[in-house]
Amino acid sequence: MAPKLEAHDITLDYVQPRTGSRLRALDGVGLAIEDGEFVSIVGPSGCGKTTFLSVVDGLVPATAGRILVDGAAVTRPGPDRAVVFQDASLLPWRTVLGNVRYGLECLRVPRREARERAAHFVALVGLAGFEHNYPYELSGGMQQRVNLARALVMDPKILLMDEPFAALDAQTREAMQEELLRIWQAAGKTVLFVTHQIDEAIFLSDRVIVFSARPGRVRASIAVDIERPRALRLKREARFHALEDRIWSLIHDDATTTSSTPAAD
Repeated sequence: MAPKLEAHDITLDYVQPRTGSRLRALDGVGLAIEDGEFVSIVGPSGCGKTTFLSVVDGLVPATAGRILVDGAAVTRPGPDRAVVFQDASLLPWRTVLGNVRYGLECLRVPRREARERAAHFVALVGLAGFEHNYPYELSGGMQQRVNLARALVMDPKILLMDEPFAALDAQTREAMQEELLRIWQAAGKTVLFVTHQIDEAIFLSDRVIVFSARPGRVRASIAVDIERPRALRLKREARFHALEDRIWSLIHDDATTTSSTPAAD
């Protein structure tokens, strides 16, 4: 069976408008993600993690290479992929239920079906009882739950998550990590998750992909061979710290090598 998501030799160059020079953001990125797998990408700041996610979504065309979903080439955004951004960006004039069903309305899904599907995912993300609240009445963590429900209700094949918990305080962030695992296991989606937090990547993932410093390349793919379900106390265990140290060393060594290498003329 073919992987759910494949990236073949993805290269992306940006042209600098003022000088006409080219800046390479991604350089031959290749990876494969299986159906139902949870994979995170970590790496130094500016290594192209979010850029790669945009290429997978079809928002940014690659200079070379191709993205495949179920063997079909990605050329533009589509309903088989949904993105959860760092900023929930909810419509302030709509309730929780109204925000979640908005995408279904755009697709002209019948009103009753849209309402039932939205209510199901509002409950799945733990917001039953808040269906008629407005965004300003919700905490940051609750707003991100709405953001996640809004993506899941579209029934995408792949969920793309770009630092979705970065704006939350540490305690809420860890609570949301546990919640995301519960929701992922219930929904059965394939997830590609971008984060700066190594411990977050390990706790959530089946595999952690380590990107090099710019231009982004896949430096390592590290399996997280830790049984599920997982509880936050796992982060205090020696096997967890060993993985954390291994990934940190890869990122630190790469960043150190890059910063000590003279720039080319």
